[in-house]
Amino acid sequence: MAFGGGPDDSEVMSEINMTPLVDVMLVLLIIFIITVPVLTHSVKVDLPRADNTLNEIKPDTINLAITDGGVIHWNEQTVSAEELDLRLQAVAAQQPQPEIHLRGARTVAYEHVVQVMAAVQRAGILKLGFVTEPGQ
Repeated sequence: MAFGGGPDDSEVMSEINMTPLVDVMLVLLIIFIITVPVLTHSVKVDLPRADNTLNEIKPDTINLAITDGGVIHWNEQTVSAEELDLRLQAVAAQQPQPEIHLRGARTVAYEHVVQVMAAVQRAGILKLGFVTEPGQ
């Protein structure tokens, strides 16, 4: 098999032979034509329509206030420590759990606030927030 194009075969051939490249490209094209329909084969199913609005159930908020002398208020209703424990256990069983907003008077002893926080934790309530007034 002789390559060259003239009487003098000692010259170096400087042109690219495109025939092998075209052959390879045709083989790849045939392979893709055969395999693509096999890969995209799927079963047609009539799917239901879905609405993209979010169904978010907002939990209730329970306001606990501690006034002077350690008096506890559950949404503006005075409760004892035992009654607080019972109510917190009932609230912890709800799904979703309501948020507890704890307000402590400026003059109340920190001990009373910590006791209410411990009661909330014992009941298993996950969301506890402190309500304060912005600094002057």
